[in-house]
Amino acid sequence: MADVLTPEQRRLNMSRIRGKDSKPEMLIRRGLHARGLRYRLHDRSLPGRPDLALPKHHTVVFVHGCFWHSHGCALSKLPSTRQDFWRKKLEANVERDRRAIDALLASGWRVLTVWECALRGPARLTHAEVCDQAASWITSLQSYLLEIPDRPSILVV
Repeated sequence: MADVLTPEQRRLNMSRIRGKDSKPEMLIRRGLHARGLRYRLHDRSLPGRPDLALPKHHTVVFVHGCFWHSHGCALSKLPSTRQDFWRKKLEANVERDRRAIDALLASGWRVLTVWECALRGPARLTHAEVCDQAASWITSLQSYLLEIPDRPSILVV
């Protein structure tokens, strides 16, 4: 199926996709701040430049878009046009994420990934539920890795 947009329209649409300060990220930031947690934004000194870094709890938070980070849920459908391009791009994103998480874990940081589908889509949770779950995990010492929503293929270490 051919793209219904011209290359100029597609370029304009793609240029408007935000890399930081996205709506899901802002919801998480506001929710964690309201729960008394303080953080640094997009800390360049950490691998993967996490969306939030909470040095007091030695924890970082990534707020990932399901499409851009190939979550495997209903929101991460591969486009029908230029599938080879998108497959390579998204696989590279996943590999980059994996390297960043491994480096963070190796240096003793705890890693929380909040997926977009936790906040929108058919299996979404309320914003309060997501923020409560995140805040509870951040302030506990339960494990080094958590994903919201959790996928069965991911093991919590």
